[in-house]
Amino acid sequence: MNAIPSPARNSTAFDLAEVNARLGRDAQGLVDWAIGLHRPAIVTTNFRPFEAVILHMVTRAQPDVPVVWMDNGYNTEATYRFADEVTRQLKLNLKIYLPLRSRAHREAVDGPTPALDDPRHAAFTEEVKLEPFARALRETAPQVWFTALRATDTAVRAQMEPVSLNPDGLIKVAPLLHWSSKDLHEYCQAHGLPNNFDYVDPTKGEDNRECGLHIAH
Repeated sequence: MNAIPSPARNSTAFDLAEVNARLGRDAQGLVDWAIGLHRPAIVTTNFRPFEAVILHMVTRAQPDVPVVWMDNGYNTEATYRFADEVTRQLKLNLKIYLPLRSRAHREAVDGPTPALDDPRHAAFTEEVKLEPFARALRETAPQVWFTALRATDTAVRAQMEPVSLNPDGLIKVAPLLHWSSKDLHEYCQAHGLPNNFDYVDPTKGEDNRECGLHIAH
């Protein structure tokens, strides 16, 4: 696996605490700051509710930013239609990462999606989400990662800062961390963005449960 270069090797280091204090509640300002670092960036999406907000913000600052989607194969029909609509409207540079086995192959061999309390669920999550994301990181080699996570999602995310530095040197930027659903709805209305509420994530099962992606990275 190719190592992600440390930010300190590429340009002047920055003060995380200062950036979070100054821009932590200025979403577009934070996006513009991160893009202004002039380092390879990606934005991840799962096309869940309000995902058009982060995609609109980041592509306003850098229209050709790679948009990474780990399509687990279990999305609703509405989610796939929403993904196509947002991709067309925002002209996204969409990069789709699929599991190494199709859903049909997996279910023929292993059966339906394992329940959360099934010991096989961790392996399922690794196969359909974590491994594709690790592959995306290797292939896109970002130094900045934009994510739409919010503090209200889970207890883990409530402890996060809008900007953090992963042990591998990846700068993780969560511009919407402190936004409410009302904030997101109003942004969609103001910018004519579509939305999607018919969404499920089989790796989480419950809205307030982590899938492991933001714990691993």
